Amino acid sequence: MAEIENKKENKEKKNKKVCTYIGGQAVLEGVMMMGKTCMATAVRDGDGEIQIEAKRHTVNPKLRTACKIPFVRGIINLVLSLVRGTKALMRSAAVYGEDDEEAGRLQKWLAEKFRLNLMDVISAVSTCLGVILAVGIFIFLPRFLITLIPPVQRTVWEYVLLGVFKLAIFIAYLALILVLKDIRRLYMYHGAEHKTINAYEQGVELSPEKVKQCSRIHDRCGTSFLFIVLFINIVIISLVTWAFDSYVLHVKNGILRFLLNFGIELVLLPLIAGIAYELLKFFAKFDNKFVSVFKAPGKLIQKLLTTREPDEEMIAVAIAAFKKVLEMDADETVPETEFVTGGILSKMLGDTKRRFAEKQIDESDAEWIYSLVLGVKRSELTSGRVINMEESKRISEIVEKRLTGRPLWYIVGDTEFYNCKIKVDERALIPRPETELLAEAACKTVEDGDKVLDLCTGSGCIAVAIAKNCAGRRVSVTAADLSDAAIMLAEENAKLNDVNINFVQSDLFGGVRGRFNLIVCNPPYIKSADIPKLQKEVREYEPRIALDGGDDGLDFYRRLAKEVRSYLAKDGMLLLECGEGQAEEILKLFGRRDYAMVLKDLSGVDRFLKIAF
Repeated sequence: MAEIENKKENKEKKNKKVCTYIGGQAVLEGVMMMGKTCMATAVRDGDGEIQIEAKRHTVNPKLRTACKIPFVRGIINLVLSLVRGTKALMRSAAVYGEDDEEAGRLQKWLAEKFRLNLMDVISAVSTCLGVILAVGIFIFLPRFLITLIPPVQRTVWEYVLLGVFKLAIFIAYLALILVLKDIRRLYMYHGAEHKTINAYEQGVELSPEKVKQCSRIHDRCGTSFLFIVLFINIVIISLVTWAFDSYVLHVKNGILRFLLNFGIELVLLPLIAGIAYELLKFFAKFDNKFVSVFKAPGKLIQKLLTTREPDEEMIAVAIAAFKKVLEMDADETVPETEFVTGGILSKMLGDTKRRFAEKQIDESDAEWIYSLVLGVKRSELTSGRVINMEESKRISEIVEKRLTGRPLWYIVGDTEFYNCKIKVDERALIPRPETELLAEAACKTVEDGDKVLDLCTGSGCIAVAIAKNCAGRRVSVTAADLSDAAIMLAEENAKLNDVNINFVQSDLFGGVRGRFNLIVCNPPYIKSADIPKLQKEVREYEPRIALDGGDDGLDFYRRLAKEVRSYLAKDGMLLLECGEGQAEEILKLFGRRDYAMVLKDLSGVDRFLKIAF
């Protein structure tokens, strides 16, 4: 008995096949894949790059429950698939399509007058038109053709003929649209979608070369679903309308009879879709001779009409969408992504600020990104401006990097500092706006023939600013830093600004020789215990050696107080930057002095010390 049961179980396993929950749809120059929690659309854009837009499903809990009810779920999934599919198709067109000046004007007008997005409007209109067209072609037209036949006694054959018309129109429609080049390419991507899903279900490596060897025909294809819907429609509608005509309605008026039968078919359409969905799911789980009979028509239509052999580039697009769905379904923390397309500045900037706020990134960084890419000042970011595809790509690239936490100016690669362009990267701190005031004070203090020393030079921004802005005063500038990497960066900045500076690798005054009329220093002044509390981009990306000022933040100031007099010329001046609340404590370290002044930054904080000995 056990042996018989085992044989039965093995037979069932043999007939049953591995079936992934992921389904898909071809879109313009791409593929959309649908998973349990998300959908991902991959498109090859006009530059040949694969872009992916991935969105998580936002379904009402009640609707989610209804999606588990047999037959009802088919109706819901049909509507959701229609809406999502149309949106994916429209979004893919926005990525692949070239910039359209008229579309840009319309998008701007809709945004300003009605706060509407052009693509949302097009998607809604396209969905409605698609439903109307489908009803007109596959329901209204066959019934209209029946009315052209001379009246005869009502028999079942009249309704069989109605079914023949529907089938003929369905096949003719699929064949006729093949004359369009875009449809042929769409069907190639349809083949790529099927090959990818087949490869996954068969355990084949998801690479274009391996996937290409798989079949482009798949059991759960939408074409098969439509054929099953059509077949059930022919059977149910023919029987129901025949029964109503013969035993219930008895309507002799041709027009009224036509409208009543048309209405009955519309009412029964959701039921037909629900039955077709359940049959398709059932058939997809098995591979035997009985089920093959029902699968055969759909597969034949796929082979002859709705799929074409894709190339490896198309398959790569389908694989990208499929893998993105797998990734997001497996990990709910994986963020959504969007296509890089043109759009209205106000909406795009607003979306970027929202994404930055979620990551605790200052929204001013978003404004800087847009102003830098668009080549305008932050105050000139007019809300109605239309951003083209090329600009949008550059913005998106910087935004995505910034969202990782990397500082904006490290991403951009340079920044403006007191009339100088300063190259910045992880070798040194990013010059702060308040430090420009230190450079300004230094430039005002320097006289003809002065020798200047910039300690803890970092990127060299202060030394370069002094050398460049005081070029007419025959000023000699020396810059020192403990970090050899920082010295290399500072040398690059001196070359970039075409100024002569003597660079010395030195731990404060350790490697410095001579006396100077002005010594400028912006040393590390953050308390060691406060560094973990700093913003992510500071504590994780900027060099700690340039931040850590010891337990109380004053370690470097103590060393300066002990040694600075040996390196200052007569009537020389020391200019220092310090942290908030440190000025008075630092002045106490320089007890013996002839003159001292505390200067404030733009926020009114005591930030700079000017000391003479």
